[in-house]
Amino acid sequence: MSLAHGRPYAAIPGPSVIPDRVLAAMHRPAPNIYGQALRELTESLIPDLKRLARTAGHAAIYIGNGHAAWEAANANLFSRGDRALVPATGLFGLGWANSAARMGVQAEVIDFGRSGPADPDRIEAALRADRAGAIRAVMVTHVDTATGVRNDLRAVRAAIDAAGHPALLVADCIASLGCDRFLMDDWGVDVTLAASQKGLMTPPGLAILWMNDRALAATAAADLRTPYWDWRPRIAPEEYYQYFCGTAPTHHLFGLREALTMILDEEGLEAVWARHERLARAVWAAVGAWGGQGDIRLNVADPAARGRSVTSVFVGGGGAARLRAWTEAEAGVVLGIGLGMGTPEDPEARDWLRVAHMGHVSAHMTLGVLAVMEAGLAALGIPHGPGGAAAAAAAVAAGDAPVA
Repeated sequence: MSLAHGRPYAAIPGPSVIPDRVLAAMHRPAPNIYGQALRELTESLIPDLKRLARTAGHAAIYIGNGHAAWEAANANLFSRGDRALVPATGLFGLGWANSAARMGVQAEVIDFGRSGPADPDRIEAALRADRAGAIRAVMVTHVDTATGVRNDLRAVRAAIDAAGHPALLVADCIASLGCDRFLMDDWGVDVTLAASQKGLMTPPGLAILWMNDRALAATAAADLRTPYWDWRPRIAPEEYYQYFCGTAPTHHLFGLREALTMILDEEGLEAVWARHERLARAVWAAVGAWGGQGDIRLNVADPAARGRSVTSVFVGGGGAARLRAWTEAEAGVVLGIGLGMGTPEDPEARDWLRVAHMGHVSAHMTLGVLAVMEAGLAALGIPHGPGGAAAAAAAVAAGDAPVA
């Protein structure tokens, strides 16, 4: 007998939970793609996307996922043979560097490992060593979806400025936008990347980029730019089809419109950040309690360096793989796999899982996941400290903490 026969919950870091309102907004016949109504809908999204990223710059929407966002940024910023500096803190930082390298960019990786943020001093030193100013951009993940490591983008901007270097700051916010505090203009970010399937609570299929005038100026010299990836027609279209270089992703636009209304106009972005802060602290409290006994720990020791959207957890002795299997089969809760935390041949890969707390997630959802995990630890006989669920409940009851 299984207790999984109810509504399942995928506590994975994307696709995140899609609100019923977003699903309902998408559940309609195909619209007239040449009509004024769809144009007005699209034009309503652009200023709200700028509000979301806290920028007065520009926004472009592509049909694609996060990897498409990488390629769009690469194509608009670089020519073959150009150099980029990539401070990597997990699988997705390394993946972005590989994406650029395969397009002909010399992506120079500073690998900071899997458990801590990039060191701004090392970034500054690398830029100072580039006396010719050949590095065109510093490409950094705000939160790496695999490790849960959060980088301090303000500190990276300060490192670029301290080196007196002209490099652009390009931030992958795919796992953080709409979850972690992010202020594009105030923090000096030149290009921001995101996708629809995480904090934006919309099905996978939209890649969104924001860029300032400085980044646009760099586009003029980029020979990797192609008609599809060129973001210039998308931000100032003469005809509607130029927003998307062809047919619009109609139903995704209806869903995104509803999601942005929920985030910006109803809950409010500051409240969204506070909710993610509080739920993240509940997850950390539970794992901290379980780690009092046995081999269980958070991947990132410093709370300031943890993403507020996803938490990577170590459960030794293959415990993570066993726990994931139990929670899904016995309780209908799907936990994220441990990406980039070892190879398939490496036994340690079975020791990692990820708990997502991003997007349309409430206290009862996160507390339910943690209670199920605690039940699984007990059922499987995995050594752990007591009181994880109670610690999480106490973190929720403590009220809002300052949003870091």
